[in-house]
Amino acid sequence: MTTTNKQMVEKTKQTARQQLNQHIFQKVHSNNLIYNTCWEDPHCDRELLQLDTSSKVVMITSAGCNALDYALDKPAEIHCVDMNPRQNALLELKKSIFEKGDSENLTKMFGTGVHTQVDDFYQSALRPVLPDYAQAYWDKNIDFFVGKGIRKSFYWHSTSGLFAWSFSQFMKFQKKNYKLAKRLFEAESLEEQRELYFELEKKLLNNFVKWALKQQITMTLLGVPQSQKQFLGTDTEGGNFFEKCLRQVFTQLPISDNYFWQLYFKGQYTTDCQPNYLKQGNFETLKNQMPTIQAHNATITSFLAQNPSQYTHFVLLDHQDWLAENNCLALAEEWRAILQNSRKGTRILLRSAAQEITFFPDFVHEKVVFDIEKTTYWHKQDRVGTYGSVYLGIVQN
Repeated sequence: MTTTNKQMVEKTKQTARQQLNQHIFQKVHSNNLIYNTCWEDPHCDRELLQLDTSSKVVMITSAGCNALDYALDKPAEIHCVDMNPRQNALLELKKSIFEKGDSENLTKMFGTGVHTQVDDFYQSALRPVLPDYAQAYWDKNIDFFVGKGIRKSFYWHSTSGLFAWSFSQFMKFQKKNYKLAKRLFEAESLEEQRELYFELEKKLLNNFVKWALKQQITMTLLGVPQSQKQFLGTDTEGGNFFEKCLRQVFTQLPISDNYFWQLYFKGQYTTDCQPNYLKQGNFETLKNQMPTIQAHNATITSFLAQNPSQYTHFVLLDHQDWLAENNCLALAEEWRAILQNSRKGTRILLRSAAQEITFFPDFVHEKVVFDIEKTTYWHKQDRVGTYGSVYLGIVQN
């Protein structure tokens, strides 16, 4: 076989693998709840967004946690937009507890992830106020909260929850590493954290774990499509992308209030390490804000076409990575829709797996200025640490 033929065969195999990976990703994401908690730090977001009572926010829903966090700043409107109706069903379930429940029930369901009487509570109080699509989803899945089976906590469900549960079981089989990780999460100083983390890294991030993290099925469970993997890179001074992320989180920032990683280690939040929306003192404030939070099963572009207005804030997460690799026309269309529905000073927050975004259409740079200094600072404070970059664009005209 000639070199040219070998190259053609290899290219055909590579294309087939990519198509298969894309099919698996679409199959998983079109039939499942993907995120059971938001994986973006709302403390950083709120510092960058500077919300106030006149703010009109359009954001991607994800698990709805950050919409509730933003609501503490009492913006006039928060529109949560997601193509996956299961993500909006999760937000609607949380809203229903604020509307018809109390702080105790909220803590059971979304604090510990276990509510042994959830069936009765759901049927009598929550279900009647849910929209039809959310009723249909939770009628089948409310048992995520009952605390039975091998995955007892709600936070061990969803595709990201399945990955977290699987990794927690993997850790428990390695008793010495599990104990070391437990000490890491209980560390009382950064110095102690660093020492414990580097000891754990040497033992845990072996060739098998590194191989597993590179597999597309792992990325799919974490919500990362094949097309986004190229943005991750393999490389830099701190090792591969994941090593670099973990080192930033566990050696540069206190772990004591890092409820993101604490949750996926323990399967539940604790009263001294939890999102703001779960704190008892915030319940009444958020209860009063529920009418301002609306869920929409749509793309950003279609939502804006149906609901034109002069919005003050957009929170796009990292979904433009996917658009950039799969549908450049849709990427440009989304930016046009955003700018047509913005005013001078509108803030646009997005993240990327890439260290630097190079896919913005030219007309975006003509109308939007990106605050690199501010985002660079807050990116380093992000307790999640799994993104390559954060961008804050401010519309100029």
